[in-house]
Amino acid sequence: MYHFRYVPKSEYAEAKRQVIELLHLVQDEVRDRFTFRYDFIGSVERNMVTMDETSNIGYDFDINIEVNDDEQNYKAIQIKQILQAGFDKYVGRFQYSPCEDSTRVLTIKVKDTKRSKILHSVDFAIVNNYGDGQQEYIRHNKTDGSYQWVEQPDGYYKQRERIEVLKDEGYWQEVRDVYLFKKNNNTQRKKSRALFAETINEVFLKYFRD
Repeated sequence: MYHFRYVPKSEYAEAKRQVIELLHLVQDEVRDRFTFRYDFIGSVERNMVTMDETSNIGYDFDINIEVNDDEQNYKAIQIKQILQAGFDKYVGRFQYSPCEDSTRVLTIKVKDTKRSKILHSVDFAIVNNYGDGQQEYIRHNKTDGSYQWVEQPDGYYKQRERIEVLKDEGYWQEVRDVYLFKKNNNTQRKKSRALFAETINEVFLKYFRD
């Protein structure tokens, strides 16, 4: 049993402000190569940031970075490495650790080393939006060390459509309640992303046909 609660915007407003300041510094740092825009997505976008104060992991932010490289001057690996270097140059100003390069994202963390606790973290995904609502992202293949642009899976688009339906039809509070329940009863230690996907599917299928 966990003790997750929803975090009011006022509690993470200063951390969000600092992340935005960091992003602006990186924008200036890489401007001679390419520009980029950013969007807070996930829990921040949905006002569903959660935290369990009894655990050693705080809340997290998810941010999409969309690079403007229309001439395709840079390969996927170059884009990610340029951005990683830019973040690593400035993260120390805000008490963040250097970037961790995972399969889908770059992650920075604010750590309380004395208590072995992560106060909060930020995941940056590098994406390209194109066509009629389609999206691809830079994926790091850990097996061979390669970086490639990869299309989002079908489930990404289905989930996005279901979210809009549930919001429009007035079922979003139920989504919030079910998601928090799942997080607090997560005996299998599933990732938040998986729990949210389960929540969307369950609430949607409760009221609508697939």
